[in-house]
Amino acid sequence: MIAYYSSWLQKQGLQIPGEQFIITDADKSGFMAATHGMDKAKGLDLILHTPGGDVGATESLGDYLRGLFDANIRVIVPQLAMSGGTMLACLGNEILMGKHSSLGPIGPQFGGIDAQEIVDEFNKACAEAAANPATIPIWQVIIQKYPPAFVGTCAHAIEWSKEIAQRWLATGMVDRRKARKIALKLRNIPSHTHHISGPEAQKLGLNVTALEDDNKLQDLVLTVHHCYIQSLAASNVTKITENHDGLAVVSDFTLLRR
Repeated sequence: MIAYYSSWLQKQGLQIPGEQFIITDADKSGFMAATHGMDKAKGLDLILHTPGGDVGATESLGDYLRGLFDANIRVIVPQLAMSGGTMLACLGNEILMGKHSSLGPIGPQFGGIDAQEIVDEFNKACAEAAANPATIPIWQVIIQKYPPAFVGTCAHAIEWSKEIAQRWLATGMVDRRKARKIALKLRNIPSHTHHISGPEAQKLGLNVTALEDDNKLQDLVLTVHHCYIQSLAASNVTKITENHDGLAVVSDFTLLRR
């Protein structure tokens, strides 16, 4: 088992850079340490609680776990696995979710803004400017805030996220046809903050098992979850990656400020 937890919910409003809470390339070291010496033939239970993060880092981390465990991975979502967390939930052959659990759309964010919203805003600006040139000065003020090639970067990241999820689904949980449909649905959900429940995820085509189907397992999962949440709330920790033997790699924001 590996638990990967972020404290973004517990530390909202604090002056901590947002990248300290999301999936980054730095997380690979924690997973390398956690998987060292594991019997890979037994497969992996991956417990996720994360807002998501960098698309490239998410892909690299998922491919690393796939290289070790193939698709013999069961992803457990006790509460939230959003964006890149949802992509990682597509890694294995089964997702465990409770009535309190949620996945999210797989579209990436830039600076906390949904990439799809940026692309939609740009397309709206083009359409309105073409229909009514008098709106051009208004849209110029908005569009000039974007860095060069920013809209193209957003569009590429959106498609990239879909392709990653589709590839993992098609080599693990479902066949290619279903994988394409599921990934497209996960990408096209209008709001990045939309919470996808277990039953909704099942309707999308994901192989979701309800935690409530096994009372003993549900109690164990929620006990672990609440222990991590309490630890994150009562400390300066921003992220924890830990295996079943207690080997943990911990990020502490007080150390980052030194």
